[in-house]
Amino acid sequence: MEGQLPARADVVIVGAGHNGLVSAILLARAGLDVLVLEAAGVIGGATRTERPFPKVPGLRHSTGSYLLGLMPPELLATLDVRIPVLRRDPHYFLPTPGGPGSPYLLMGSDQAATRAQLAEFFSPADVAADEAMQAELAALRDDLAPAWLADPLPVAETAQRYVRPALRQVFTDLVGGSVADYLARFEFRSELLVSMYAVTDGLSGLNAGPDDPGTGHNFLVHNMCRLPGSGGTWMIAEGGMGTVSGTFADAARAAGARIVTGAPVTAITLDGGAASGVVLADGRAVRAEVVLGACDPYRLMGLLPDGALPEPLSARMAAVRRTGTTLKLNLALRGLPRFSCLPQDAPSPFGSTIHLLPGSASLTGGGGAPPMAALRAMWDDVRAGRLPAEPTIEWYLHTTVDPSLADPAGHHSSALFVQSVPYDLADTTWDAALPGYVERLVQICERYAPGTGDLIADAVPLPPPGIEAHFGITGGHIHHVDNTVSFADRMPYATGVDGVYAGSAGCHPAGSVIGAAGHNAARRILADLDH
Repeated sequence: MEGQLPARADVVIVGAGHNGLVSAILLARAGLDVLVLEAAGVIGGATRTERPFPKVPGLRHSTGSYLLGLMPPELLATLDVRIPVLRRDPHYFLPTPGGPGSPYLLMGSDQAATRAQLAEFFSPADVAADEAMQAELAALRDDLAPAWLADPLPVAETAQRYVRPALRQVFTDLVGGSVADYLARFEFRSELLVSMYAVTDGLSGLNAGPDDPGTGHNFLVHNMCRLPGSGGTWMIAEGGMGTVSGTFADAARAAGARIVTGAPVTAITLDGGAASGVVLADGRAVRAEVVLGACDPYRLMGLLPDGALPEPLSARMAAVRRTGTTLKLNLALRGLPRFSCLPQDAPSPFGSTIHLLPGSASLTGGGGAPPMAALRAMWDDVRAGRLPAEPTIEWYLHTTVDPSLADPAGHHSSALFVQSVPYDLADTTWDAALPGYVERLVQICERYAPGTGDLIADAVPLPPPGIEAHFGITGGHIHHVDNTVSFADRMPYATGVDGVYAGSAGCHPAGSVIGAAGHNAARRILADLDH
């Protein structure tokens, strides 16, 4: 255990992820005695930079979250902190598994180049569709921004309060509907483009398929990038995602908060129905009249005595509980892969999100189902407990943009973010299936970039149960509560138990590295304390 454990505090925060640390900053600056208890030996939750590779021990890597996109700039201004971020340009790379002349898209700040590629490899209609969609999303992004740093309202009230009249129906349809239906409005000609947007924004982190209600909300969430200089895109945190949590932890300590790692909380104690403190795994106790669960909501609910939470809340949260469906294959590479569809003079694609999509071979004469049919077949496999032969893959390789991660030998930090896979496998176990599935994922990479397998110096896979074990997230769900659940339907900041609050990715506004939930929970605590 790192740090001394006091007998009491004004506020105990359970979990030192980025939201818990945001709360700690604000509560400590308000003059409260704040104690943050973290079960793991390190801070950050899933916002970590680690050295996970036994064979390449000097290589640093973001093992959980990969990018910083959705954190409101107003929050950073309120916290008075600076997080160094690096612009990815291009930010999207959509290859196909063919040689020179095969379709591809390198989408970056050069809009003319993006338009030219869309027109050449796809169609002029796709240029118009993309521009119309991006304009609409930019307007929704501007309108919705203030709602993220406020208490959540039901969807209809959110639309009425924040969204311009011309887009209110669009907003409500998007939040409650499917990403497939939203994208269909723009009449893209290329199914591969539709699939790319459906996957990277609509399905990322979800236990859902492209036609499921609520995937539109996840799509909107993933288009809320407003950091200065981002141009609406996701950014790389210099030094890895641990820079985010480290920056917040430094600010919390400077404000007087105490952070103790290696201190798992096993129970929240109540006295007369109100919070009285917490008990740790070793039996020690800390008295506190305010306990903030910055862990996932299901862990928080498990810390409370049976029946303590209001029954409607318990029932609602049980109804929306889902397991995770993402697999992270963290890779150490000896060199950079070569994508066969790219001409020699193409810009480097390696800072971007590289989209390897099922069905892409159908565009290059490789046969198989078209992209959206392949995407739906993938989700059918997952629902049946099968590992899909063609999952969607987002491939990251950040060392070219952020060389501070590299080791002295020049290895590259890379990752495959694989979606979707089942949490439980129907006819086998993860221990039995994982080695072969890792080989399958590398084979998919080889179709786009031959020789990739020879570049792998080490590989550390985390299937959903591995994510659960490594980061302490119930069910291995990276959003805590599925992002098909929106606004006032997520875990409330005030739980209905006096002195017990929630402030994690499972709360409004959504799962991701945002920090708004930590801010909003702290504001609610201060208001309730009349502080």
